[in-house]
Amino acid sequence: MNLSTNYLGIKLESPVVVSACTLSEDISNVLRMEDAGAGAVVMFSLFEEQIRQDAARYDAISQSTNNLFAEASDFFPSMDDYHVGPYEYLEKIRQAKARTSLPIIGSLNGITNEGWIEYAKLIEEAGADALEVNIFFIPADIHSTGADVERRYIDIVKAIRKSVRIPIAVKLSPYFSAIGNTARRLYEEGANGLVLFNRFYQPDFDIQQLKVLPNLQYSEASEIRLPLLWLAILHGRVPVSLAATSGVNSEIEVIKYLLAGADVAMTASTLYRNGIDYITVMNHGIRNWMKAKGFESIQAFKGVMSQQNISDPTAYERANYIKILESKR
Repeated sequence: MNLSTNYLGIKLESPVVVSACTLSEDISNVLRMEDAGAGAVVMFSLFEEQIRQDAARYDAISQSTNNLFAEASDFFPSMDDYHVGPYEYLEKIRQAKARTSLPIIGSLNGITNEGWIEYAKLIEEAGADALEVNIFFIPADIHSTGADVERRYIDIVKAIRKSVRIPIAVKLSPYFSAIGNTARRLYEEGANGLVLFNRFYQPDFDIQQLKVLPNLQYSEASEIRLPLLWLAILHGRVPVSLAATSGVNSEIEVIKYLLAGADVAMTASTLYRNGIDYITVMNHGIRNWMKAKGFESIQAFKGVMSQQNISDPTAYERANYIKILESKR
């Protein structure tokens, strides 16, 4: 059974991709991901706040020492020569590319097109095969409109596209009022792929201490339904690579996402739960299912359950909602 797939124009040996997480901070883990059969690895994210913090630190040191002596102009390199920011991140990408044959995807996490756009170019220069843009933006300002939020995404992608040649994937929020239109506009501005969907921070409350708790919960298989819906709708309608994320706990979720039209399924939670070697189990499960169904390749069944390909396209729209309610009578 051939598990190879194409994501962002890159051939992958498996549709199981490791999503951005702390596991990839250790290069030995990336080597284990390769041995376990991962198709690609999205490196842990470089955050806009990290870049701004390092920039501010350099500015403070430079300003506090620039009058110490006449040769102060040579004491620090100019900003043009001094690449502020977490060099460690770029070094991790270089190491991953040098020590594995896996496609390595860099990850930028931010909310503006200032201060971190330049790092898209540095990530490309470090050897990344592609870049995932995670625009983690919660529109808490009640004066912001839906158009404002969409424009922020569009402007960031447009700016990054001008600075790099490698493929760009955008990790989308599920809360756009018109996801299809937003997907099309991102493609028109240079996005090569879409990742559905971002899991936004959702706080909990400690009712005894009256504190907001920054709890992180692993995703559950039940979370696949919303991205499954939109993958099935977008497949074949917007000419971009589609990646699924959220709820990938086993090969079952991977298969469902592929049937909807995804090129790959990204996971991290199940690797924290079951270990990196669980990728091997997932690949084995996909192969067994393909053999049982008579599919020799991923391409043979990818998207067969998408809205474009099923006999009753209304199953993804209001008509099916009515059928569901009627069935409960």
